Amino acid sequence: MKENTVLRKTPRYFDNNDENGSTSKTTAVDKVETYNVVMKPHSKWVRKKLQIDEPKGKKNKFPGKAPIDSKKLEKHSRGDEIGKGVRHPIHALKLKKKEIKYKYAQEQAARADILLTENAGYLQVDEDHRTTGITQKAIAENVDITAATKIFELKLEFGPYRTKYSRNGRHLLLGSKKGHLAAFDWVTKKLHCEINVMESIHDISWLHVETMLAAAQKEWLYIYDNTGMEIHCVKKMDKILRMEFLPYHFLLAAVNEYGFMSWLDISIGEVVGHYNNYLGRTSVMTHNPYNAMVCLGNSQGVVSMWAPTVKKPLAKILCHKTPLTAIAVDQRGMYMATSGVDRSLKIWDIRNLDGPLQHYKLRSSATDLDFSQKDMLAVGLGEVVEIYSNCCTQTVEAPYMRHKMSKSICNFKFCPYEDVLGIGTSGGFSSIIVPGSGEPNFDAYENNPYQTKTQRKEAEVKALLEKIPPELITLDPFEVVRVDVPSLKDKLDAKSKLLHVKDKKIDLKIKHKNKGLSNIARKKIIKANARKEQIKNTLEAQEMLDLPERQKPTQSFGVLDRFISKNK
Repeated sequence: MKENTVLRKTPRYFDNNDENGSTSKTTAVDKVETYNVVMKPHSKWVRKKLQIDEPKGKKNKFPGKAPIDSKKLEKHSRGDEIGKGVRHPIHALKLKKKEIKYKYAQEQAARADILLTENAGYLQVDEDHRTTGITQKAIAENVDITAATKIFELKLEFGPYRTKYSRNGRHLLLGSKKGHLAAFDWVTKKLHCEINVMESIHDISWLHVETMLAAAQKEWLYIYDNTGMEIHCVKKMDKILRMEFLPYHFLLAAVNEYGFMSWLDISIGEVVGHYNNYLGRTSVMTHNPYNAMVCLGNSQGVVSMWAPTVKKPLAKILCHKTPLTAIAVDQRGMYMATSGVDRSLKIWDIRNLDGPLQHYKLRSSATDLDFSQKDMLAVGLGEVVEIYSNCCTQTVEAPYMRHKMSKSICNFKFCPYEDVLGIGTSGGFSSIIVPGSGEPNFDAYENNPYQTKTQRKEAEVKALLEKIPPELITLDPFEVVRVDVPSLKDKLDAKSKLLHVKDKKIDLKIKHKNKGLSNIARKKIIKANARKEQIKNTLEAQEMLDLPERQKPTQSFGVLDRFISKNK
């Protein structure tokens, strides 16, 4: 039999146990203490996790990231979107991820503009006065002592002088027609070297670092270090008139008096391009920083653009009806300024090869042109140099500044990251202040005016690792990242050309062997195989183009009909 089980209630702490063991509820209520507790509100992360709605009527002070100005985004743009037209899903996904990184970098750079400490300089005058009336003496009296030291003049006896600044704007190189060559730190006025090469110097240039410099002398090209010691004599490049150094490609481009162009790769010491441009003697030369194209101006008023791997100009622009005297391209590679013997100054859209956008008439023909980092244009007119501001996007009636020299001007260059213009004259060198011409904030990873010896060595190694091969110099630098998808029309054109092309020449060089067929038999086999391949390609082209087949003659020849080929 099953025993009756008794379920007993487990005693709790609020139950009072009698002596008999029976439980009974307490009738007396103890005194209860009350505490006022204020609950801390949940944070937004806790509310999001617990899915708690925001309290109504309460607005968040900072709903998200601050919006970015569209102009700042355009300033830091990395170009058009990449990956359009890619059909492969894996490669399309990779390019999409890369584009997301580019957009993030663009936004971060635009937001970081607020951290830039320096502002661009400017000149401000009353309504009744013009900025052209402000002299260098007045500027020196109204700026601080450090800025006033940037106005100086060197009186030298071996002129005329050509001048060039280093990429970081710290070092200055001077070279004269009578052989005087000097390099120094123009900020501290510390001299690096000063020599006389005892022959004429036609042009000078800094190389990838300020410890190496190139001088185009009367006969050959010479490479010196910053102590004045000769390192190399490049006899493959002779009678050079003008030189341009391409820093990202490590190429020294030059043109000589016979019209031959040369590109010297200074990292390996080899000439990667050498050919005749058939323009004759050319002394008007510059390069486009946007795509590293070399621009030459000839006596017919035509500007041609050259690359080391192509022996013909990639583009030509008829700029003037008279011979050209000077060319300059701005830092972004958008505008090109040209001047001719007819005293005209024209601004061109070099990306679209369109223009002229602006046309100015000068008092005399310009001897030299140069753009600053802030798109100011310096124009040399005999003994006077005029600086124009915003002359590319709008028509300017008067120059921004004007400075008169005591000697005739040979050439001039704007100093990077400084409001300074260096002028080489027939009597020496002059440095003047042009407020607002230089970029006030520099990128230390790109160009650092205050870099140490260790930083310079690291930057040199990094630049060598990131060196761009000369084959990638094209009119459109973004052509490399695009997918080359030939259109159907291109394919049909190629096939149609195949029907009218002569049979290609057959290489009949035969390897002599002891055994096997004779030379005549081998030649027959090679010709037969080539003929079969040509016939096969022609038939494929006919099928693709749907050309009408030749109709067979319907005339009967009696017994001889058996010799007529039948349609398969």
